[in-house]
Amino acid sequence: MYIVAMLTMLIDHMGIVFFPGQDGWRIVGRIAMPIYAYCLVQGFRYTHSKTNYLRRLVLLGLISEIPYVIALQIVNINVIGTFVIALLVLIGLDRNRGKIASTVLVVAGCVVLETLPFDYGAYALLLVLVYKYLDSRYWVAAHLLLNLAFLMVTGGVLQMYSIISTLFLVYRPSLYEWLDKVEMKRWVWRSFYPAHLIVLAVIQLLFFVNGSD
Repeated sequence: MYIVAMLTMLIDHMGIVFFPGQDGWRIVGRIAMPIYAYCLVQGFRYTHSKTNYLRRLVLLGLISEIPYVIALQIVNINVIGTFVIALLVLIGLDRNRGKIASTVLVVAGCVVLETLPFDYGAYALLLVLVYKYLDSRYWVAAHLLLNLAFLMVTGGVLQMYSIISTLFLVYRPSLYEWLDKVEMKRWVWRSFYPAHLIVLAVIQLLFFVNGSD
């Protein structure tokens, strides 16, 4: 699963840097974020320390931000920052069982993600909540409704392809289970996001930004 997430994200970002305007790269890249969202939920469920988990995400998000802006030429808060907010919401929901407090917390998270330029915005948080709180039988329908809402609000047609990830999670989990047999060091998984952005940022500076001056 980790390999699929990393490769599809890399393909997506390579498309932005090297092949802007070619949607095929971006379509493949739509597979990545739902897998990362699912992994966030799994990490939250099985981590021994939610505080340390949060700290790691914050650190990775901070390290990644400048390379992210340079590499992709986007003045946004990277997706790890988005997942930091999602994780804070999960922690808050875990501690507060009241329906009113939980609703306020989710709405507050959505407002923050939509008010500030977080990558994927409230869409990512809502998908995380789908994976966390809904039975897997309803994941595809819920994800599809999210995509339709995203399409209506933003006009983002390509995001419709992200349903592929959830379809495989629900109907072909054996594929991910087979891929998970490939041993991967934790440091590779954790460092891949900032590392690949740093490489792409250097390429941008050397061949694209300077070349346009």
